[in-house]
Amino acid sequence: MVSSEILQDKLILAVDDEEDVLDIIEEELSESANITLHRATTFEKAQQYLVSYTYDLVILDIMGVRGFDLLQIANNAGFPVVMLTAHAFTPEALKKSIELGARAYLPKEKLGSLTPFLEDVLKLNYHSVWQKALDHVGTLFNKKFGSDWRKTEDDFWKDFEKKLSVDEGAIIK
Repeated sequence: MVSSEILQDKLILAVDDEEDVLDIIEEELSESANITLHRATTFEKAQQYLVSYTYDLVILDIMGVRGFDLLQIANNAGFPVVMLTAHAFTPEALKKSIELGARAYLPKEKLGSLTPFLEDVLKLNYHSVWQKALDHVGTLFNKKFGSDWRKTEDDFWKDFEKKLSVDEGAIIK
């Protein structure tokens, strides 16, 4: 077992309408750190958690639990949020995740690398996390949607990439 100092003793909320996905998240995280994981399978339960606790990190499914609505609630509370998706793995969902303030976007097929991914979300600044995530997600999107998947929202992506190229320290202190 490789221990994660970054995730050690963190309070994390994972929201997905599929119990088996929550089981995988719990298993992945428990193998590397002593964390407290709250689990929710409905919008209502997740909303209740979000107003009752202060989370170090929130993992939200997009479909089935009104993930974008939960993202707004979590973001307003100042919690870093990772969007997790299988069915909403689309350029539109990625763009909306960015616009609503998510710190990262992870396809469910990559749950096996959840721990190092979440470590990056917690230790790197917003720009560095998104640069890394877009490198990875961009490759998957290119395979699925073709290399011009950004074309319909070209202005948005150009502006976003300009923001990412701002020279600032990569590690949050």
